[in-house]
Amino acid sequence: MTIDPKSMSCEQFQAQLSDLVGSGADVERHPHIRECDICRQLYQELQTIADAARQLFPDQQPEDNLWERIETAIKEEDGIAGVE
Repeated sequence: MTIDPKSMSCEQFQAQLSDLVGSGADVERHPHIRECDICRQLYQELQTIADAARQLFPDQQPEDNLWERIETAIKEEDGIAGVE
């Protein structure tokens, strides 16, 4: 059963919110959130929390030579360092 986004209840919208966010959809353009102050406020609060969490745990990129170091460590452990 497909629910018409324009006639969605808050409960129905909130049940789908994580799927909408996960899909990359532009949630702010969703018909329900454009009309519902409660759900719009909830979404804005969730966005604020998500932004704060990203600042606490920033993406870290591995060092450029990480795989080389892993390979060397494995070869040294196996006693075949320098053997190709």
